[in-house]
Amino acid sequence: MSDSAASIESAATTSTDTVLLRVEEGVAWITLNRPDRLNAFAGDMRDRLHDALGRAATDADVRVIVITGAGRGFCTGADVEVMSDLLGRGDDVTFERLVHAGMRVVRRMQSIEQPVVAAVNGPAAGAGASLALACDFRVASEKASIGVTFNRIGLHPDWGATYSLPRLVGPGRAAELVMTGRMVDAREAERIGLFDHVFTADAFDGEVRKMAAELAAKPPLALRLAKQTLAASLDSGLDAMLAAEGERQMRCFRSADAQEGIAAFNEKRPAVFRGE
Repeated sequence: MSDSAASIESAATTSTDTVLLRVEEGVAWITLNRPDRLNAFAGDMRDRLHDALGRAATDADVRVIVITGAGRGFCTGADVEVMSDLLGRGDDVTFERLVHAGMRVVRRMQSIEQPVVAAVNGPAAGAGASLALACDFRVASEKASIGVTFNRIGLHPDWGATYSLPRLVGPGRAAELVMTGRMVDAREAERIGLFDHVFTADAFDGEVRKMAAELAAKPPLALRLAKQTLAASLDSGLDAMLAAEGERQMRCFRSADAQEGIAAFNEKRPAVFRGE
């Protein structure tokens, strides 16, 4: 386990749970916790992730959610040993339930009002890549990699990859990544828009914590409304977006946070936003 991954993992209470959740200073740290299997999904891990996201999203103290992986991996998708067992038994029913459990996770992520950040500390493959792509943005260690690798084992992309990937890199690049199933290293991923920031392994933990703290200090209402507006922009025209911006700008203008932000600017002091 790298020092940076170990440090981020320490934000979550040590336990045998496959998904860990801890809230500290406005940040919910969700850690996928099967380090011996590079955090591949097995058992009820998808349901545990769904529940952890729900608890974080409804916690009044949480202003930002960070998803990361324990050990040297972010998440390598479905555990192939589990898939092999299901296939050997012809258990379509359980496999379909697992597919739908992944859908539930992505739908919950899209409904979350707080910013959701993927801290990609190592390989993110298959459903692990899709999970990272479903976050609002992705920060990565230079040791990270990402790949939509489903067809390596004869499967189709899921967890919303066919929705998020073309929107991040364009249809042509998305087709190339899906059809080759190749893993992309951190620097190429940053260049083509899969990762938003890449940090050295030594700096990764500190930079993630710094970014999370900065987001947690931002005005929650303004971030929540901006997230909603950006999401709507993917399927809306200019007039609809101008109308949405105008309505939400007025909501922010009437908020206590706007009063605080303007007062702090005039008084040359840091603003203290309370989400009001």
